[in-house]
Amino acid sequence: MLTQVFKYIFGFILAIAILIGGGFAMALYFMNRVSAPPPKPIYANDQPLVKTQAPKSQTPKTNQVSLEKSSSTPKETPKPEESPESLPPGAYKARVTWKQGLRLRKEPTPDAERVGGAAFNQKVIVLEESSDNDWQKIRLENSDQEGWVKSGNVAKIDGQDDTQTTDDTEQ
Repeated sequence: MLTQVFKYIFGFILAIAILIGGGFAMALYFMNRVSAPPPKPIYANDQPLVKTQAPKSQTPKTNQVSLEKSSSTPKETPKPEESPESLPPGAYKARVTWKQGLRLRKEPTPDAERVGGAAFNQKVIVLEESSDNDWQKIRLENSDQEGWVKSGNVAKIDGQDDTQTTDDTEQ
């Protein structure tokens, strides 16, 4: 009789230990799966960044795409030459320096509606600054998309800065 009680208690403790161990293993598995960061979203105006990185990551399809894009590049080259003449007074060219890119907002407030984005190292035109100098109104180069971004996230570039175009020619 004593051995049967001992078997019952030992079986009960063993079952509880298996349930706790299995629950702990499941919790670790799901915590590791959930803690992985999601992939970075791709926005429509991220295409210039994709152009410079795509040939490095993929081989045959991007060669065809880069050939198609390179044939359209001569059509796009006159636009930067025309843009210095069409810059409004006080506007200047700049480049996005914030590594994660920028969100364009409709008004110069953090709660304003998002109207687009600008990728890291993308060329933009700074049109104006807010009265408190906390916000800058920018327009994406070779685009009509405009919006407000926080000041300090773009750096002024001179006319000789063609790092993005030299990256395109190296590929």
